[in-house]
Amino acid sequence: MKTTSFFITILAGTLLVACGSSPSPKAVAKPAETTQEKTIMKPKLSFDPSVLSEEPVLDIETSEGVITIKLYKDTPLHRDNFVKLASEGFFNGLIFHRVITNFMIQVGDPKSRNPQPGVKYGSGNPGYTIPAEILPKYKHKKGALAAARLPDHINPEKASSGSQFYIVHGAASHLDGGYTIFGETIKGFDVIDKIATTPVNGERPVKDIFIVNIQPAK
Repeated sequence: MKTTSFFITILAGTLLVACGSSPSPKAVAKPAETTQEKTIMKPKLSFDPSVLSEEPVLDIETSEGVITIKLYKDTPLHRDNFVKLASEGFFNGLIFHRVITNFMIQVGDPKSRNPQPGVKYGSGNPGYTIPAEILPKYKHKKGALAAARLPDHINPEKASSGSQFYIVHGAASHLDGGYTIFGETIKGFDVIDKIATTPVNGERPVKDIFIVNIQPAK
């Protein structure tokens, strides 16, 4: 599977300053500065996305154990975005900021890195959304992996968050057809149970639960 790599190229132009009077015959012209190309390096990848299968299987290592997921090939925008962010270590250190027993566990807010006590997270994103890829055949069964998003009244196209996602724990069939499901859990349901039933203050776990790393399954 090939994913799109991004980098930004910045050209530093030469700045020419004109003097108010003509130079004297003895004046020595300075050589023009050489235009240089500065490239912001791509982040070092923790794994190579290009070698993964069309339906990659990944281990989400959390501070409570490992959840193994499979991403769907027929939701390619979400699949490729998730793999890209995971390979760049984007999710590492983020907390499960929203946990509701018998419903779902949610993570992916970059503002939750280095979390502060008592702060409510859930508004962060990588600066973009993903067009919806809602397919009727995928349901909110236990272990379903889906993209969070803003509500319909401000997001009628149901575009997904660029990074926040949730894993279904229990009854969530009322979300069918409204959110993009782009993968499913194949192992680690006990870890989902453990996270989903942890004590919370509001919806945030009292003890922060982190994503440690996401890697291709061993």
